[in-house]
Amino acid sequence: MGKTYAGARLRRLREERRMSQAELARVLGISPSYLNQMEHDSRPLTVPVLLKLTEAFGVDPGFFSERDTTRLVADLREALAGEITEDRVSASDLSDLASRMPAVATFLLDLGRRNQALTERLAGAADGRDGTREAPRSPHEEIRDFFYRRQNYLHDTDLAAERLAEDIGIRPGEVVRALTERLADGHGVRSAAESGDRLHHYDEASRTLHLSGRLRPGQRAFRLATQLALLEYGDELDRQAAADFPAGSPSHALARIGIANYFAAALILPYRTFHAAAEEVRYDIERLTDRYGLGYETVCHRLSTLQRPRLRGVPFSFVRVDRAGNLSKRQSATDFHFSRTGGTCPLWNVYEAFAAPGRIHVQIAEMPDGQRYLWTARALTRHRGGWGEPGKTYAIGLGCEIRHAARLVYADGLDLGNAAAATPIGMGCRSCERTDCPQRAAPPLGRRLRIDENDSTFVPYPVVDHSP
Repeated sequence: MGKTYAGARLRRLREERRMSQAELARVLGISPSYLNQMEHDSRPLTVPVLLKLTEAFGVDPGFFSERDTTRLVADLREALAGEITEDRVSASDLSDLASRMPAVATFLLDLGRRNQALTERLAGAADGRDGTREAPRSPHEEIRDFFYRRQNYLHDTDLAAERLAEDIGIRPGEVVRALTERLADGHGVRSAAESGDRLHHYDEASRTLHLSGRLRPGQRAFRLATQLALLEYGDELDRQAAADFPAGSPSHALARIGIANYFAAALILPYRTFHAAAEEVRYDIERLTDRYGLGYETVCHRLSTLQRPRLRGVPFSFVRVDRAGNLSKRQSATDFHFSRTGGTCPLWNVYEAFAAPGRIHVQIAEMPDGQRYLWTARALTRHRGGWGEPGKTYAIGLGCEIRHAARLVYADGLDLGNAAAATPIGMGCRSCERTDCPQRAAPPLGRRLRIDENDSTFVPYPVVDHSP
């Protein structure tokens, strides 16, 4: 086992808990001077100390792993791609910065993104467009980052939803009844069927929740639970949304809805019972959908939130992708990085899923840094219900690091220890480090292309080789 030097993370954990070195040293059963040496990377973290930290603070041991920096390093590569080249700043330099000084790395990342925004404004002005104001980021993108920063887990919200589920008697097969009674008895809200294109509409004046007759029982339960969250948990929704966004802004309103949706999923799938069921069936998604009568996407999304301290499930990354490669949902409890520039990797099995809708596809994938993941993907199609009416098709991906894969039924029969069996994928062609990939659709950022009229290669964008 290699030595673990993670002084910056240890110091950050202590400061977040507002503890002095002496106080944390007492908890860990070591001397303050020993703790000080670990925080300054003069000594590595020992296994006993890691175990005590996990027990005392409910953090995964992976919090102190070098892999924890992967997401930050990848973000830095994208944000600074126009400013750095490999002969000036290497990948190991960025990794060292992210590992030893994460606060500085985060500040540098923010500066890089601001610089990108300024460049876009200047380009707009040069083209005759309005470059005097910074084009605002999409509120929906801001909400994805809101959950991404929290690793797709809201502890207080999850606990509150679980308490409410116990209070009103949420049970498989009785969810709609329990929620309907709570809305009626606690808030004077009745539900009514509605025809038309709207899935739901709440009329505050008449205290009526109109639900589309096309909704399946699981969808109906989710809409009821979301409305209950807005009514019973409204002040807390405002407080959590206001932590990142100003009240009255579109992002604040979307964050409020997003947290209400999180509450709804945690209400109809209470943490402890759902976690126990997932572990029992080894995260067999189809068995869970049958047991709870809910859709495939809803179950996958809930599986990606099972990160309660001391009762963690498998840390998943969750994506929803269309045929064109657009990520309409992306959340992660791991360090898996989703590209912000360009599309995603065409070698990823989420695209293979479109060739055989309804079937779960399994892939062992390896990122450029050597980290391997087990991914499941399934394509789904939704229709409004009528013949000839347009629908929408997308793929749902759920993945975890290979070290957790044995806990999943989908790993049975796979050679998890064979790195050669993994499909090499990247974060997207623009930011991917794999210069020898024949599937590449765009030149890699920060690399100089080798252009020679007398030579051609199978790789579409050959780069200058800097090796001696």
